[in-house]
Amino acid sequence: MAIVGVVGGQWGDEGKGKVIDLLAQKANVVIRSHGGNNAGHTVVNDQGKFALHLVPAGIFNSSTICIVGPGVVLDPAILLEELDTLHQRGVDTSGLLISNRAHLVMPYHLLLDRLMEEERGAGRIGTTGRGIGPAYADKTARNGLRVGDLLDAATFRVKLERALAQKNALITRVYGAAPYQLEPMFDSLMAHAARLRPYIRETGPIVSEAIRKGENILLEGAHGTMLDPDHGTYPYVTSSSPTVAGLCLGGGIGPSYLDVAVGVFKAYSTRVGGGPMPTELEDETGEQIRSRGYEFGTTTGRPRRCGWFDAVAARHSVEVNGFNSVAVTKLDVLDDLPQLRICVAYRLDGTEIDYVPADPDDLARCEPVYESHEGWQGPVSSVRSLDNLPAVALSYLSRLEALLGVKIDFVGIGASRDEVICGRQLF
Repeated sequence: MAIVGVVGGQWGDEGKGKVIDLLAQKANVVIRSHGGNNAGHTVVNDQGKFALHLVPAGIFNSSTICIVGPGVVLDPAILLEELDTLHQRGVDTSGLLISNRAHLVMPYHLLLDRLMEEERGAGRIGTTGRGIGPAYADKTARNGLRVGDLLDAATFRVKLERALAQKNALITRVYGAAPYQLEPMFDSLMAHAARLRPYIRETGPIVSEAIRKGENILLEGAHGTMLDPDHGTYPYVTSSSPTVAGLCLGGGIGPSYLDVAVGVFKAYSTRVGGGPMPTELEDETGEQIRSRGYEFGTTTGRPRRCGWFDAVAARHSVEVNGFNSVAVTKLDVLDDLPQLRICVAYRLDGTEIDYVPADPDDLARCEPVYESHEGWQGPVSSVRSLDNLPAVALSYLSRLEALLGVKIDFVGIGASRDEVICGRQLF
């Protein structure tokens, strides 16, 4: 029995959904710990291909309890759309529970997200416009509305009226936009509440009981460490903490209970939105990686920026999270490339450095210092053991392992659930 956390080690989109789907087959409880529907997990299994945004990726194991944790910000309309899609495709969601402590993403959060991003002009962060940042801002400012508030209509109405008075003042006086009306918003949210009521729980005791019983618990991360507000490329970051510590906090599990912290990395680098990315390839090779890896956002559909593996940023993630296991995904995307590169250091204003500068302008000026590696130029998707990989591919992975200082336990060599090499059983 074990408690395992899965976190992205890059800028998100590392293939965490695949790893979580694989591990969830033996998990009793899966907890989505943070973020909102600005994140997305693509899962391919024997039931088909699914794009998940709020529902934990363990939902495909009918015997698993799937919890939307206290650290999540939840847009009820989006969650219901996602549930409807899953039901239409025959997926059983009876094991889903929503923490009454999770905060709500309100309609005014979406509007404010767009208005603030427009106001930034050329300095836009590249948010998804899903209202996630404003929702977390209200949570921190103690002005948020929570999922549990939906269960008492009279109390919720009072809280909503107070919140709307504040937000309408901001929307009209600062941004010159039209105010929201109380009644339509209240009626809409009460309709959502009626459908969500069976899922809403006080999830803390359920998690505590699972720990006491020694059950397998999987903490599901969203985004990636380089998007963390404290340790990422601020301000080009997300609004929750996509780290191992953030998983524990948002899931309601003390860090001393965690047995394994899995860092998920692509065999190359990608990023969506603004912000520095030292190894970005704005050439034919970058386009080839994007096309072969189908690098388009699960949530937004935006093309992802692609580049070589950045070991400087990856080591930073290892140190921030304390990973003791690593998964490398999408190795097969590199199958056709004759030569690969790994960034092993940065050169900033003529000086070689081995860390990620805090100032995004400094990071933007960093030139990658590369090692070159021979490509294997052949398919690896049928391989099921490390020993059977091409020697050149194995050499590439060995170098990544040495640079990260953590053993690679999983290697993704295709999109499907079975297209993975597992070197270690965590459950």
